Amino acid sequence: MSVGKGVVARKRRAIAFAVAGVAGLSMGAVAQAEEAVSTAAPTAPELTGVDVSGARAREPESPKFTAPLVDTPRSVTVIPRQVIEQTAATSLTDILRTSPGITFGAGEGGQPLADRPFIRGQASANNIFVDGIRDTGGQTREVFSIEQVEVIKGPDSAYSGRGSGGGSINLTSKRPRLDSFVNAQASVGTDSYYRGVVDANYQLGETSAVRLNLMGMENDSPGRDAAKFSRYGLLAGVATGLGTETRATLLYYHLRTDDLPDYGVPLFTKIPSLPRTKSGVLPVPRDSFYGLKARDFQETKADIATFIAEHDVSEAFRIRNVFRASKTLNDYVVTNPGDGGAAQLVDGEWWMKRGTKSRWNPTTTIANVVDVYGKFDTGFIGHSYDVGLELSRERNENAAYVIYTTAGSPCPAGFTGASNNLGVGDCTRVFAPNPNDAWQGIITRPQASRNLTKTVGVYAFDTLSFGDKWLLNVGVRHDSYEVTGTDATITSANGVITNTVLTPRAGKWDFTNYQIGLVYKPTAQSSVYVSYGTTSTPPTIAGGDQNTGTGTGTGNLANVLLDPEEVASFEVGAKWAFFDDRLSASIAYFDLTRENAQVQVSPGVYAQVGEAAAKGVEIGVTGAVTDRWDVFGGYTYQDSELVRGAYNIINEGDPLANTPKHSFSLFTTYEVTDAFTIGGGAYYVSKSFGGNQGGAGGGNNQVYAPAYWRFDAFASYRISDKVDLQLNVQNVGDEDYIIRTNGVHHADYGPARQAILTLNVRY
Repeated sequence: MSVGKGVVARKRRAIAFAVAGVAGLSMGAVAQAEEAVSTAAPTAPELTGVDVSGARAREPESPKFTAPLVDTPRSVTVIPRQVIEQTAATSLTDILRTSPGITFGAGEGGQPLADRPFIRGQASANNIFVDGIRDTGGQTREVFSIEQVEVIKGPDSAYSGRGSGGGSINLTSKRPRLDSFVNAQASVGTDSYYRGVVDANYQLGETSAVRLNLMGMENDSPGRDAAKFSRYGLLAGVATGLGTETRATLLYYHLRTDDLPDYGVPLFTKIPSLPRTKSGVLPVPRDSFYGLKARDFQETKADIATFIAEHDVSEAFRIRNVFRASKTLNDYVVTNPGDGGAAQLVDGEWWMKRGTKSRWNPTTTIANVVDVYGKFDTGFIGHSYDVGLELSRERNENAAYVIYTTAGSPCPAGFTGASNNLGVGDCTRVFAPNPNDAWQGIITRPQASRNLTKTVGVYAFDTLSFGDKWLLNVGVRHDSYEVTGTDATITSANGVITNTVLTPRAGKWDFTNYQIGLVYKPTAQSSVYVSYGTTSTPPTIAGGDQNTGTGTGTGNLANVLLDPEEVASFEVGAKWAFFDDRLSASIAYFDLTRENAQVQVSPGVYAQVGEAAAKGVEIGVTGAVTDRWDVFGGYTYQDSELVRGAYNIINEGDPLANTPKHSFSLFTTYEVTDAFTIGGGAYYVSKSFGGNQGGAGGGNNQVYAPAYWRFDAFASYRISDKVDLQLNVQNVGDEDYIIRTNGVHHADYGPARQAILTLNVRY
């Protein structure tokens, strides 16, 4: 396609329509709420459709959890809906900030500009699930449709099959329930923040209900020039048989985003002749934006249909089947500020060429998971079991655009090498980039590399109870994992594709993983445990992210089908529940080792001998300290290192990429009066080294994101039983901090201060 100035325009009509519709519903809700208040009896009715349980989280819904969380021998954090709403979270990145020990990596080195969480030093973007089924494809996820977020830490292939070893994240969708309510939110804020959300549930009869969630949003990036984000989405659901032995739920989810993406600021390697900053991030103004409004874009789409059927034969035999069909697209062209070559000093001013990153990545998935579970006794031993089968088929396509500049911001006279494979021009000042620079050129999508992934997984879990004090939790899973496809290698000249070479590839791996944990219960509300678990990471999961690559190695291993990497972890911990289960706390020590990673051992020579380790302590707390005081948060200490596989600038003993030694988060609220609540969040992350690698190796440890504190403020005022106002001030101190860096090309600033006012209406 040919692109000129203004041709790659912002598609705002759809988002404007969505926001207007949501705002209209919100105002209608206000009017009805006021009418209801004026005619209500003196005693306020109990609110329907509202979580009144404070910050207390529910249990995970998956039958794979064969014991309550207090008796589950591993670290599991459940982030409840109330915390999601009170923190004004809108994305997966926002809400996982409240769970210490999770960081996000930058899109680079073949990884997508998308959600890239790191857990215990391991890239875990391939380990995100929705309602227990893997959520495939490079995506940026919303939270308007989410009831709660479940974070399982440590190797969990027994639960989820292939993985990175750090853990997994499950998003539980809102579903129809036997109630009738409408919850509406209308938000405005600084940095052109507009957001509307409606959650409407209607009970059709004694056992049936429908539910509809709508969302529309638009926002500039706080503290950054030009970057903008807009999205709209819906979740529609219908359920029947609720409250009976046989239940069925159908959900349809749609999300579309249309952004001017932000790829951060350059590193010192851009201008190595200048005195470097201690962290290696180039000292440019925080709002410096190197992209082009006339060219850059990111559009994502997700269409996901889920059917859940459940039947209870007896307490000992229950069956649950989840079927998923999904199609996602991640499509972008973005300016990479560190990828256009070294900057040059011309007439006393530093100039640089703009580089680009791009991706066209549609993913189609069909998956089915069936579980048979229940409880029974054999003599004096109690059993809580789950046996299951997972079948999935994923089709993944990947292509990088061919981008050719025909007319752009000219490079100054004396700038050498202005003409390159991107065309002529397209330069900008290093310390004063202009996103309004003109650009014209050709953006061509070549033939994509394609792969088809088929998975068959069988698993079994059992929690054996020996009286009231001892439990043994065991689980095992076997996976047959197969990838077939073609790699597309293209050549081009002046924006025209001149040749395409297709290389077929195929690989198949079988692996078995297990977990075992022993639990001792000093009291009914507490436990002490020790556990061990494993994970297998097939070589086609590049950097822990997606099903990409050939499954073969690099250099001398180019024609060798690699073995899966293996992760094993030992964990010992304790959990407590207080005040009739209103408040829970946990502490755990973990020791994780990743082996069999491909690393370079000498010039041009690679071997599967890499080993990395991470160990540390995690502390968590969630719930109500008193009737008026809620808390949610924790602290994580991680000591990570490259044990074996050092080469060049990577040294044995280097910390792993995106793995800070200390991280702390606490969000708390206090109900001052029945109407007025105040609170806020405190977040600390110690310095985190950059790098592309999610396995063994810390990447380029000359560059890191410095340590930072961030503070948020929260206040709400209840106007009536059905209407309240909520104020969030994010980053109250306007802290200037780097949230992540890939260690090679660029670093990303965290959001600057932003104030958001939300009107909440319930009826």
